[in-house]
Amino acid sequence: MTDELKIDPGCYYTKEHEWAKPSGDVVIIGISDYAQSQLHEIVYVELPKKDTNVNQGEAIGAVESVKAVSDFYSPVTGTVVEINEALLDSPEKINSDPYDNGWIAKVKPSNWDTNVSKLMDAEKYKQHIATLKH
Repeated sequence: MTDELKIDPGCYYTKEHEWAKPSGDVVIIGISDYAQSQLHEIVYVELPKKDTNVNQGEAIGAVESVKAVSDFYSPVTGTVVEINEALLDSPEKINSDPYDNGWIAKVKPSNWDTNVSKLMDAEKYKQHIATLKH
């Protein structure tokens, strides 16, 4: 595995490799570069439903690659306000650009402070990934 994995310093991360990035009154969520590199070629994404209430840590969709299907867990509690429908036709955007064009959903968090207290910042996530490489 390469040490060239991207970690967006503006994101917060889960141990399951989802990310959450505050943007105004919503939080953009997706899977990390590490996660997409482990899955390899992503061929299908099951997106959460718009206007659905989600809980931090609960499965809200799935990412399917040629190797495996992995659940996608919400890194925050709140309401899904937008989904990245472009992924339905081009799921590989998660592989090529997991933090920008490969985002999965936007969630209006019920309480950002409570959510973020259970997430890792970029530096802690980098340390977490380092423990997995060995």
